[in-house]
Amino acid sequence: MKTAAMTLRKARPAARERELKALWGAVLLIFLLFLMIPILRLFLQSFETEAGLGLANYGAVIGQRGFLQAFGNSLAVSGTNALLTTALAFLLAYTIHYTNIGKGWKKLLGTAAVVPMLLPTITYGFAIIYSFGRQGLLTQLFGRQLFDIYGFWGLLLGYMIYTFPISFLLISDAMGYTDKKFLVVFRVMGDSPLRTFTGTVLRPLLGTLASSFVQCFFLSFTDYGIPASLSGSYEVIATVLYNEMLGSIPDFAQGAVVAVLMLGPSVISIAFLTWLERYNIRYNQTSEIENRKSPIRDLFCGISSTAVILGLLSVFAVIFLVPFIKEWPYRMEFTLEHVTGVFENPQLISVYRNSLLVAFLTAFFGALLVYGAALVTARSQLPAAMKSVIESISLVTNTIPGMVIGIAFLLIFSGTPLQNTFFLIIICNIVHYFSTPFLMMKGSLSKMNASWETTAQLMGDTWLRTIIRIVTPNAFRTLAEVFRYYFVNAMVTVSAVIFIAGARTMVITTKIKELQYYTRFNEVFVLSILILLTNLAARGIFALLLKKR
Repeated sequence: MKTAAMTLRKARPAARERELKALWGAVLLIFLLFLMIPILRLFLQSFETEAGLGLANYGAVIGQRGFLQAFGNSLAVSGTNALLTTALAFLLAYTIHYTNIGKGWKKLLGTAAVVPMLLPTITYGFAIIYSFGRQGLLTQLFGRQLFDIYGFWGLLLGYMIYTFPISFLLISDAMGYTDKKFLVVFRVMGDSPLRTFTGTVLRPLLGTLASSFVQCFFLSFTDYGIPASLSGSYEVIATVLYNEMLGSIPDFAQGAVVAVLMLGPSVISIAFLTWLERYNIRYNQTSEIENRKSPIRDLFCGISSTAVILGLLSVFAVIFLVPFIKEWPYRMEFTLEHVTGVFENPQLISVYRNSLLVAFLTAFFGALLVYGAALVTARSQLPAAMKSVIESISLVTNTIPGMVIGIAFLLIFSGTPLQNTFFLIIICNIVHYFSTPFLMMKGSLSKMNASWETTAQLMGDTWLRTIIRIVTPNAFRTLAEVFRYYFVNAMVTVSAVIFIAGARTMVITTKIKELQYYTRFNEVFVLSILILLTNLAARGIFALLLKKR
């Protein structure tokens, strides 16, 4: 009897190891088939010429008129945006964490700051046109056009709206983990307010501020949604790539070259972020103290932060106004015909259903993949080398822009049964947005009691039953956050899916791009409102579920 029991105990760890290795293999296989091989095919395509493999395509692209100018334009507008957005996001985060304005007002500012994340970037351009164009809402309020919306200034405003929520969340989260007791220490030592500010607030956040700069630059440099409507004659690298691949005369070889060159700043950005990690200050514990009273500081920060939020959100006012006007700006009569027209159009309703389906399935299967990958890395005794493979995949997916993944899918799956399928769009979204949910899930699982699986094993449970009965209920909150993250991003993404969605599998964001060509902006804004309301409903439902649980 003893021998049988000992044999059973030995068999359970072996069975658990087999299950974990099978899970590791499944995760690796998915990324091999739908990331590594497509990207390798993209690289190969960039070297293919009529005479064989060579660098002729690179020479043709770099030497063609306008390419280096477009590349420089991208660097200029992305760098300017990263600097300004990081400064404004720091101001808002400082207002929330280090001033004495009302708690309700702080919460409202923090909530309003992330609203743009719930809309697709391709909508930002149209909102800016209808706000600051010659007949725009804000132009009419100010009595003149404030700036030329097509080119540098329009792109800069669009990029700032796009990257501000990400920068704010990054800086605000880091501020929440700074130890405020050092404020008292600096004051007791007789330091000036400026020295106290730089020593206790600015210095500990230098790594985070640099990370914010890099993230804002990376997101701006690789975005296509905003340049699609605002670049005008001021070409950027994203519009060059789109024109090469889906222009009037597509050139896949040269498009592949542009995509590969686009990876350069992305790889440098992520490498720089990794290097910056060593300069982040970490406290053993944090202390909350009451902020020093300073009415002048509170007034300045409160007014400035409110002005920033109003400035960002005022651009979107036209989205809720134009669809309810007979003919903007000539027949300013209230009407519901544009809204009812969308709901009576079976094609547009079908596109909305497609988006819901894609978003839900992306969130469901994405959460499963992320959970499996996180279990392998955070809750297993597998060799460190095997774990590092999954972590490296996370780093790679965070490096590759959505446009590049979409083009890689277009090249490798064209002519196959997977072409223009929902499956391809869903797997593309899962791969594209894998990094952040994986890090969230891994961090959550790492903080849980490491002995749960061992204790359950001694009580006769299998590894799988332990995961289902013990680990998963404790990870429910993070799983819900992962699901919500995937759902929202799948609803608003455009950069990757624009290359792989077909007529039957078109989603809202790709439909908006099509409607742009026919100047059907009323339908564009109604669909944008649908996306916003859907994402707000999703956030509300998950908040309610988490609160109940």
